[in-house]
Amino acid sequence: MITFLSPWWLVGLLPVLGLTAAYLGRHLLRRWRRDTAVPFSNLELLRSLVPRGLGWRRHVAAGLFLAGLFALVTALARPSVQTEEPLERATVILAIDVSLSMQADDVTPTRIEAAQDSAKSFVDELPGSYNLGLVSFAKSANVLVAPTKDRAAVREAIDGLQLAEATATGEAVFTALDAIRSVPDNGADEPPPARIVLLSDGYRTYGRSIDEAAAAAVEANVPVTTIAFGTDAGVVDIAGQLQRVPVDRQALAGLAETTGGFFYEAASAAELTQVYQDMGSSIGYRTVPREIGQWFAAAALLCCLGAGTLSLLWTSRLP
Repeated sequence: MITFLSPWWLVGLLPVLGLTAAYLGRHLLRRWRRDTAVPFSNLELLRSLVPRGLGWRRHVAAGLFLAGLFALVTALARPSVQTEEPLERATVILAIDVSLSMQADDVTPTRIEAAQDSAKSFVDELPGSYNLGLVSFAKSANVLVAPTKDRAAVREAIDGLQLAEATATGEAVFTALDAIRSVPDNGADEPPPARIVLLSDGYRTYGRSIDEAAAAAVEANVPVTTIAFGTDAGVVDIAGQLQRVPVDRQALAGLAETTGGFFYEAASAAELTQVYQDMGSSIGYRTVPREIGQWFAAAALLCCLGAGTLSLLWTSRLP
């Protein structure tokens, strides 16, 4: 089925139809005048006196010219047909801790900046065919970028992270799982293969527990890889008071182990490829319009060329 992406151009068919009607009207009028003229008594003599005309050929050039105009206007309206395009559904969600403890400078330059750099390196390494989403978490977890193939949007959101109070690590996992479920099925029967990469300094202070989050990830068959940022000597200034913010390696390692992910403290780019190298693939299909206006434009050109050529051959003038 043909649809039009710029249907307002079809208004241009009105003058073409008017021109067609004028041509047919003129032809019918000439026939009527001929049929109502005074009859000539000797038809054989008339045929010998009047040279043989073009007959049906006189309409061919005009017909081709009008057909070319129809095709040209149709091309301007951007005709398209619906086609199915394969779409990779495999998804990775980055979950980044933006709690106040992430401003500690025991990791150069700070924990949060180191996490941002690591996250952007991961964005650059992840195959472009995979969906990538971004979740930030402090007292609550929020989807900053829904799963997408737009890497620039994810990088921009990573650069714009803002710190806040508390750490809801469990909520981050639940929110990431919700983001994965939002990936359209596009005709596929199974959920998309997915991974969560959680970057944090560890200690949960708010929301559902890490054990509950791990159980939900196991049920969804989504491994969670955790990357710890910081040292046991980390301190931050909160409301004018220095507070110790050691890293909870045990909680982060336990989350990764329970869900089948990996735990890192200083993940290299090579190590991070393990996150997705065994993820597999799930291909869905989305319906997208494919423009075919070039075929109508080509038809318009051929019709106009044909009209001009035949008119020159038969009448020595252009239509």
